[in-house]
Formats: sequence, C-alpha cells, structure tokens
Amino acid sequence: MKKRLRTRKKHYAKKVGMPPGTPIYIGDADIAKLDNPKISKIAYNATELIECELSAETLASFKPDKDKRLWLNVHGVHDAALIKQIGELFKLHPLVVEDILNTEQRPKIDEYEDYIFLETRNFYYEKDSMQASSEQISLVLGHNFLLTFQERSTGAFEPVRERLRANHAHTRGQGVDYLAYALLDSVVDGYFKVLEDVSNDSEELEDRLLSKPSNIELHNIHQLKHVSIELRRAVWPLREVINSLTRNEKAFFQPSTVPYLRDVYDHTVSFIESLESIRDSLSGMMDIYMASVSQRVNLELRALTVVAMLFMPATLIAGIFGMNFNWMPWIDDKNGFWWALGIMGSIALIMILIFWRRQWLSSKS
Repeated sequence: MKKRLRTRKKHYAKKVGMPPGTPIYIGDADIAKLDNPKISKIAYNATELIECELSAETLASFKPDKDKRLWLNVHGVHDAALIKQIGELFKLHPLVVEDILNTEQRPKIDEYEDYIFLETRNFYYEKDSMQASSEQISLVLGHNFLLTFQERSTGAFEPVRERLRANHAHTRGQGVDYLAYALLDSVVDGYFKVLEDVSNDSEELEDRLLSKPSNIELHNIHQLKHVSIELRRAVWPLREVINSLTRNEKAFFQPSTVPYLRDVYDHTVSFIESLESIRDSLSGMMDIYMASVSQRVNLELRALTVVAMLFMPATLIAGIFGMNFNWMPWIDDKNGFWWALGIMGSIALIMILIFWRRQWLSSKS
C-alpha cells in the first residue's frame, strides 16, 4: 500500500477571541520551525535590473526606486512580525496582513484603493504516494510594485526570474501588472503538470483494475479522488478571481495585459474541464472495481458449486448403499464395490462434460 503523507498541523485555536486583523500565523506548524524568512528584491526597468536579498533590519530603511518597478518576494510567512512590518511599509490593510499569515485561505481577490490583493495555491504531486501537497501564494499588486508571499522556497517563480535576468524585452518593458500575469500563468501551468501526472496514474490504475483488481487499487482510487477534489477546490475559485481581473475595473492592468489574463482564464476553464473528465473516470473506476470483485466472487462460488454438484451423486449412491437393510443389490456380489465406484465416476464424467459444454469450467465466462 502507498504510504500516506504527513498531515499538516495547524493552530486555529490561536485565533479564537482575537479581534479582526490580528497578525497571527496559521499554517503548517513544522514550517514555523524553519529558519528566518528570505526576502528577495528585484528592481527593474527596460534597461536595468537590480537583484538583492533584504533582511528585517534593512527593511526599516527601505525606499522603493521611483524610476524602477519593484518586485519583493518573501519565502516563509511564519514570521508574523516581519509580515506586519512589510504591511506597514506598503500601507497594507490589517485584514490583508491577516490573510497572508493564514495559509489555509481559498483563492480570492480583494480590491483596495491603491492595490489589489489576491491569493492562490501552488500544487505539487507525489507520484509515490499519489497525493498532492500545496502552498499558499499571496500577491499584492500596486501601481508600481508587486509583493509576493510564499510559504517556502520551491522555485515556482524561478522561470519568471530567469526571463527578467535574461533581459527579456517584453517582460522588462511591461509594468508590474504584466509581471503579476506572468506569475499567475506560471502557477496555472504548474496545475497542468499535476493534471498530466494524475491522468497518467489514472490510466495505469484503470489498466490494473481491468486485469487484476485488489485492495491496493481501491486505496489508490481514493487517493486520486482526494487529489482531484483538492485541485478543484483551488482552481474553481481561481477561475472567478482571474475573471474579475480581466474586468480591470480599477485599471491596475494595462489594456495590453488584459488579453493575456483572458488567456489564463481560458486555461483555467480548460483545466477544470479536463479535471472533471478525470473525476468521472475515477468514479467509473470504482464501479469497475466493484463489478470486478463481484465477478470474481461469482466465479469462485460457481467453482465451489461445480465441485459440490460433482460429489452429490456419489454422496447419494454412498448413502443408499450405506442403509442397514438385510438384502440389497450387489451386497453379496464380490464386484459390487467396483460397480458402485464405476457408476459414481461415470456420472461425474457426464456432469463434467455438461459443464464444459455450457462453459461453466472457464474462468473467463
């Protein structure tokens, strides 16, 4: 049986009784034991890029460059004091800071006067255990800055960083709204990688079910169904989040970026349709498993029935000749015993021939 992944330990009880906007980390307790969060800063324009690491001390005197676009990324949101400090620096609402620290949020979007706050999830699939793990990603998009918050350093945004470092003209020349689109597109592309792995495992599982179903396959069906539920729970509201971004009611996105957002929206719709197909397939696998088990039980019962029927005539004859009468046929005949065995064997052979012609002796019928 596949091993089960460790369950994330959360501390919801710490929020009980606290006023709204209280910055308290709610998430994986083991992540809270990691080292200090890492803050990376990328300031860029069409011709220049500056990349460096920041600390909590340098944040106190941090001032954005007015002639450059700013991308500030935080790996690790378990330090509530640091997240609160960043919130104060960029004048974020206390509820936004609270949502960043609560890593069990569903994808959503909140629009404020000077920025947009949205949350989504990034998924990783474990083929050995057939389970998916995820991390929350929070984005704050202002008119000239982008803040991103990740639970851990996973490399999910590294392809976008490489495009910036390589002086990719389109990425460098656009504003931070295009950068936010590129990050969302990277997250959605990661969903399709997970979907492909789940689909491959689903097809292999279906082949094994048709050949030789077992309790292991039943366990794997439940694992994949759980993964599909988790993916749907994340992508379904994300579709509405991106649809809201395409409306661009507060003009945080340039008109040239909106078509790209529509493309991401189309990807989420396509993903949901493909995911629903896999969910239907998994439901069908459960029916296949139950039918296969029922068929196997029927074959075993039929085999036992055939054996019992073969011995029934012999039992009848032995019972008749075992009756305590003073006179019975073949009692005094020295060949009577062999005559009785011959009759028993002949009846058994005739019944085997009948069963064979009716294909009751075949395991595939």
